[in-house]
Amino acid sequence: MADGKYIPRLRKQYDDEIRAQLKEELGYTNEMQIPKLDKIVLNMGVGDAVGDSKLINAVYDDMMLISGQKPVITKARKSIATFKLREGMNIGVKVTLRQARMYEFLDRLITIALPRVRDFRGLSPNSFDGNGNYALGIKEHIIFPEIDYDKVDRMWGMDIVIGTTARDDEAGRALLTKFNFPFREGVRRERGQWAA
Repeated sequence: MADGKYIPRLRKQYDDEIRAQLKEELGYTNEMQIPKLDKIVLNMGVGDAVGDSKLINAVYDDMMLISGQKPVITKARKSIATFKLREGMNIGVKVTLRQARMYEFLDRLITIALPRVRDFRGLSPNSFDGNGNYALGIKEHIIFPEIDYDKVDRMWGMDIVIGTTARDDEAGRALLTKFNFPFREGVRRERGQWAA
């Protein structure tokens, strides 16, 4: 920080404490083996945009407020007559966050947004993809403080994928736990069944 450049709180915590703890816990000898956050992808699908194209604009603006950067409009890859969907129609928005914005978003998600979810009991520890990446879904986008509750006419869901450089789920879970991710305790999956 000699050049006066801003460093997000979670990035500083990762560099100062978490890296060394993970290296010791996971038994890595090489610094490059230590898992770190790679990117966070936010996605909002708007199926109703097929009938009303103005909905995409509202979702686009909300996503821009939540993420702090300009989203990309996603388009339908192929036509599906049942849903009155044509190839190339706008059906959602997505944003990929990296570097400082990624750490800032994760900080807001953990400390402000998730505690505002109704009946929140923690996140499922089983939502890893096998490569250390974690995915979660949010049913109401109004949990983010950037969204003005009075101006919202509809609630939108959101997918959040946290990409890490971890090689397996154990390392990814260890990394996110160090960032104080609110995982539910005592939940595991055995042969397709949920157990307490």
